[in-house]
Amino acid sequence: MSRALRELLVRHVDAGTIPGGVAVLGAGHADVVTAGVASIGGGPMGEDAIMRIQSMTKAITSVAALRLVEAGRLELDQSLLSWLPELADRQVLRDPAAELDDTVPARRAITLRDLLTNTCGYGMVTEASPLGQAMAANGTEAGPEPPAMGADEWLRRLTELPLAFQPGEGWRYHHSFAVLGILISRVTGHPLGQHLAEDVFGPLGMADTALWVAEGKLDRLPAAYRHGDEGFVQIEPAGGGFYAGPPSFDVSHGELVSTARDYHRFVRMLAEGGRVNGHPVISPDHLRQMTSDQVPAACKTEDSFFFPRFWDGTGWGFGVAVKTAGPQRGRFGWSGGSGTDFFVDPDGTVGILLTQVEMGEHMSPLVAEFQALHEPS
Repeated sequence: MSRALRELLVRHVDAGTIPGGVAVLGAGHADVVTAGVASIGGGPMGEDAIMRIQSMTKAITSVAALRLVEAGRLELDQSLLSWLPELADRQVLRDPAAELDDTVPARRAITLRDLLTNTCGYGMVTEASPLGQAMAANGTEAGPEPPAMGADEWLRRLTELPLAFQPGEGWRYHHSFAVLGILISRVTGHPLGQHLAEDVFGPLGMADTALWVAEGKLDRLPAAYRHGDEGFVQIEPAGGGFYAGPPSFDVSHGELVSTARDYHRFVRMLAEGGRVNGHPVISPDHLRQMTSDQVPAACKTEDSFFFPRFWDGTGWGFGVAVKTAGPQRGRFGWSGGSGTDFFVDPDGTVGILLTQVEMGEHMSPLVAEFQALHEPS
């Protein structure tokens, strides 16, 4: 599998899809494969490159939240108002496209389960609407850019706006997990990054995973790019940009950087029943819920996500997508906006792809071919 993986990376480097990449594919121990360069005109991509994993963060914060449930500090179906008072007295749009004042009261409080399943009522707006315009205007619209304000200010602005639907009765991507990061920080009394370091990264040996890259490791942070009309457009330079050093505000609503080896440690834990070296990280029941479809059929509408036909043969668990039909049935995993992807198959095979090129039409063939390198058995 390593040979096929390397050939895939090299072919897409040569084709100009990515400047470079790091990947892992296999069951049990698997070799890290690299190709290309860490930046255009720079040195080769290293096996220990620290990559912006963006939405692959969601699986990690889901595990952290489930560990708090198992510790008796949270419940899946309780109100979150004790820690997130900003969520009190929610108003809900009569229709997602309605004017902002055309609302009714929320019928119930938002819960942890709502956050984990993207059903809280906040999320990305896929069609033009007053709510989408308001989110763009107040800085809470989701996009490829990193956070522009601290966690508390971001939550304050988000909760000035109504919900798109009643909690638990619709599906919209992303914002639930930024709220989840803030929830974890308030429940534990520590910034999200500190809690993850102590409760998840330390026990799993994920020494290079964090919400930013420490100064002594900046030589391992590749450049980030997107495809433009005339080739690659640099978004962040190698060793620089938003993730270079600690930000000036709390990023408990933010997303992580990691390495192929670190993320492999995390994903192998999931593949091995939620255990590391025989020690439980999350319970079998919570792992089963996390990696199986938890979204009611009524929530899976065409306008709920920006990928056409996303729900065909796909469900959503806690922080991961789940294949419910077709040749990849039983696979779970997710992607990140900076050209990253991972999956776990029922036979224990794990795949991790880390590039630093923004997702889009140029990247789709690479991700699809990576996903097809192994079929569940």
